[in-house]
Amino acid sequence: MKTRNQPASISAAHPTGPWIYGPWLDLIVGCGAWSAPLLAAALWLTRSHTHAWVVGFYLLALAFNYPHFMATVYRAYHTRADFEKYKIFTLHITLLLVLTGILLHASYRLFPWVFTLYICWSPWHYTGQNYGLMMMFARRSGAEATPGERRLVRAAFVASYLMLLASFETGGSTDPLILSLGLASKYTLPARLVLAMAFGVFLFLGFRRLIQRSGARALLAPLTLALTQFIWFVVPTLLELHAQYQIPQTRYSSGILAVLHSAQYIWITSYYQQREARAAGQVGWRMTRYFLTLVAGGIALFIPGPWIVSRLLHFDFTTSFLIFTAVVNIHHFILDGALWKLRDSRISAMLIDRSAKSESSPKKIAPSRPAAGGMGGRVFSSPAFRVALVTLLFLWGGMDQVRFALGTHEANLSALVSAARMNPYDSAVQTRIASAQTMAGDRSAAIDALTRAVDINPYDARAQQACARALLEDGRYQDAYARYAKMLELFPRDPNALVNYGLLAARLGNPDEAMDSWERAVTVDPNQPNAHLYLAEAFDQRGEPAAAARHWEAFLRFAAENPEDPAAGIEQQTSAAIQLADDESRVHRADAAIAEYQSAISMAQRMNDDARESLALAHLADLQEKSGDVKSAADSYQRGLALDAKSADPHSEALDWFNYGQFLRRHGLPDDLVYACLVHAEQLLASTPGKDLETVKTVRRQVEGRLGNRTGASQKDLPALLARAGDLPTQSF
Repeated sequence: MKTRNQPASISAAHPTGPWIYGPWLDLIVGCGAWSAPLLAAALWLTRSHTHAWVVGFYLLALAFNYPHFMATVYRAYHTRADFEKYKIFTLHITLLLVLTGILLHASYRLFPWVFTLYICWSPWHYTGQNYGLMMMFARRSGAEATPGERRLVRAAFVASYLMLLASFETGGSTDPLILSLGLASKYTLPARLVLAMAFGVFLFLGFRRLIQRSGARALLAPLTLALTQFIWFVVPTLLELHAQYQIPQTRYSSGILAVLHSAQYIWITSYYQQREARAAGQVGWRMTRYFLTLVAGGIALFIPGPWIVSRLLHFDFTTSFLIFTAVVNIHHFILDGALWKLRDSRISAMLIDRSAKSESSPKKIAPSRPAAGGMGGRVFSSPAFRVALVTLLFLWGGMDQVRFALGTHEANLSALVSAARMNPYDSAVQTRIASAQTMAGDRSAAIDALTRAVDINPYDARAQQACARALLEDGRYQDAYARYAKMLELFPRDPNALVNYGLLAARLGNPDEAMDSWERAVTVDPNQPNAHLYLAEAFDQRGEPAAAARHWEAFLRFAAENPEDPAAGIEQQTSAAIQLADDESRVHRADAAIAEYQSAISMAQRMNDDARESLALAHLADLQEKSGDVKSAADSYQRGLALDAKSADPHSEALDWFNYGQFLRRHGLPDDLVYACLVHAEQLLASTPGKDLETVKTVRRQVEGRLGNRTGASQKDLPALLARAGDLPTQSF
């Protein structure tokens, strides 16, 4: 009988049969057979029980995600032999990543690059684990795949990962921490379809002869893992293609899929560590103690660091937590890739049934490192110290769970305030407090909370925008102007901030600064419809119709390409078309102007907008007259007057009658018809005295002077004269 410290051969703990713990547990957890129901449940819970699911998921991270990282650390650092064997990873790369974490806290601009790397690497890490477990189960069952079959299966797995990565890179990123190539769907769609077909073809070719040789029953576990890979990677992409279900990068890489992967990882590493301990003669090794070590170590990896950084350095807790998450994950990916290789004879001996030759030549497992000497070593290695440390970590983890639950309860203001008291340096909590204060009607308190949020994390563009908008809505234009100025120092290429800063500059009497800001906005993003509108209006006010026309055209082009965009409504398009036509007319491009007026008339007719159609007709008539087409001008005027009769805008109707009367006067039509038009215009303006009314009266008096004693008769026949004027045949001109 071997003593606890006596090394034993691996063959003493040699596995029997294809299963690790048993068929049910292996298939459900190890092979991911529970993926479909759990992913469906997670999707339903996310939509119907938002806060409960968020809190529950954070608890799952404590039980599965964090421990699975510690399992790799335990494996690499548990014995001196392993530490020395993988020293470049356990020491040198680890120190490099520690320095990276420090640098990310010092320079936020680098963080999105590292976070994007973590998000895109995660699915590849999951893919590698599924493939490795598949090969392990195949060999345990005695189904040795040929090199060609292994390459085909691996190619299938790589295709499924690339399919998901193409989905990640399609369109712009909605998360400021994730960089995206922003590839157009028209390019990535064919590529994703080809990759989906490649997955199926390569998998079929890789398994076809293997199943013929070994039978499907022996390959139940590998086939289940292939199905898991299909559910994890191919199904979400197909849903996106056929149901327009967008794959959220952060939720996919670090959500429920991470929990499934972590449970799978703990399942296999616990088996490995148990066999290794028994092979080394450590009869006191217990699964419970191992799992508690993983949970405590996982807490130590993720939770104390952000708390210490935020409380001591007043650094944003959420950002620090994400930095730790990204760095620890990348360390895990690198270390895990070095540790778990089936071609390593020791790994292979532990996880796979070996041949008789392997059993007859067992390798020895090095015992654990001896404890450090001296009083310090005795203290740190004592059971009391270990129990105290684990207890402290569990209490810290519990406190973090409570703060998270309080800080994510968006509808509960008192809970959010309690979370902020526990850690006042969390911009995400302050932003949620602002939202709750807004719902409660306390706008001033909401602005204070948003100000605290951006002071904690000035690089949060969304919080900066929300703070500036809140100041705008509260009428604090100077404060909003100053806030946007500070924001643009950090985000000089933020098009929305540039547009709003320009609006405030114009409002505060700085038109040149406003135009400069809008021009920078359209340089950064040519598809900024509001910036084009503001620039067009500003150039018109400055008397530069050619420059204004370029921006009216840019807006209308955007509207044609993005008909669903709320900034490109049909009313705004109609007005823009009229303005563009006016500018085309001013620069003597009559044909282009007439075409734009006709386009505006067609748009107004489609939405039954009589007022805009009448306006377009009036402007068209003016241009037609200047171009010498008097008959067409008369027709346009009359069509506009007919529309005015149905509208409820007496001022516009009055101006149209006045302009029509002047038109009749210029072309020698009877003075009584001109007089009728002017009197009617004066009557419509009677309730709104002003400059327009005085102009109408002046011209009306001039026409009265020409009528002389016929004025009285014209006044008596005013309705008939007015009807006749509005229905003059074009031959009269």
